[in-house]
Amino acid sequence: MKTAMKSKDKERLSVIRMARAAIKNVEIDKRKDLDDNEVVEVIAREVKQRRDSIREYEKAGKDDIVTGLQREIKVLEKYLPEQLTEEEIAKLVDDVVKEIGGDDMSDMGKIMGAIMPRVKGRADGRIVNKIVQRKLS
Repeated sequence: MKTAMKSKDKERLSVIRMARAAIKNVEIDKRKDLDDNEVVEVIAREVKQRRDSIREYEKAGKDDIVTGLQREIKVLEKYLPEQLTEEEIAKLVDDVVKEIGGDDMSDMGKIMGAIMPRVKGRADGRIVNKIVQRKLS
């Protein structure tokens, strides 16, 4: 935050302040300081909210808002762990399927329940869901 202030990067500073406010709100709700994993969850949730908003604004034709949200996502992603590639996610899905023994769509819930804690903050749930569906079909 100090770096953004010194470099007079108003957009980055605004996004960082927003993220800190979101983290503080969760701390107040939980009545405790968040650990690093919980902070990553909050930031990942903020990124997800922006991605969902982008889809809605694209439908409405609000390209200027979409570009602003995309820039905000880029700033927030710098504070998240490195994202997994689709190949890495597919390998994790294969491992979980072997562990659980799932082989059809009825096992989707069990597999998603087992894999999501492993990829928390490092992969978008929709991408994981698509890969799991591909593997089970």
